[in-house]
Amino acid sequence: MLVLLVRHGVTPTTGTVLPGRAPGLHLAPRGVEQAEKAARRLAPLPITAIHCSPLERTVETAAPTAGRLGLTPVLDEGLLECDFGDWTGRELAELAKLPEWQTVQTDPASFTFPGGEGFVAMQDRIVATLDRIAAAHPTGIVACFSHADPIKAALAHALGGGLSAFQRLWVSPASVSAIAWDADGTRGVRLTNSTTGSLRDLKP
Repeated sequence: MLVLLVRHGVTPTTGTVLPGRAPGLHLAPRGVEQAEKAARRLAPLPITAIHCSPLERTVETAAPTAGRLGLTPVLDEGLLECDFGDWTGRELAELAKLPEWQTVQTDPASFTFPGGEGFVAMQDRIVATLDRIAAAHPTGIVACFSHADPIKAALAHALGGGLSAFQRLWVSPASVSAIAWDADGTRGVRLTNSTTGSLRDLKP
């Protein structure tokens, strides 16, 4: 089976603030356009289920795809953004000045956000969530709408690199990545950070 990992579209704070799990953050107008574009790209695929993080920006990104396919998204807390704890809502330019920021960039496996979640715990969570979804849908294609860091962590795990390759991966807003599961549970990355063009080659 195939899991499509779709990052939410841009919000008013994308690239400037670490929003984390704070409620009330919606897509910017450009993000709405990105969600519609993602839906047009995803609609030709035989997607049988949609799961998404319960935060507003992911629900809004999933909505056009769900509408085109006639599916009801399953809200799944396993797909939530990393819990940034005390760093939630802080400006990235401010955080980049902290000595801990270098650890986040160069040794994420050793870092836990103050009052929040560690990268290892986040990776364990997203991997377990995708394994659960794959087990529930042993054939076909499932679309999962999530956030940049969990998607990067899932891709890094599927590539066999743990978190060592985590910060070397790029996941753009409204991009599509894909992880395949073989019958024996073996994972393989079929696509990363796709934002344009047809996805028809992903059909079984």
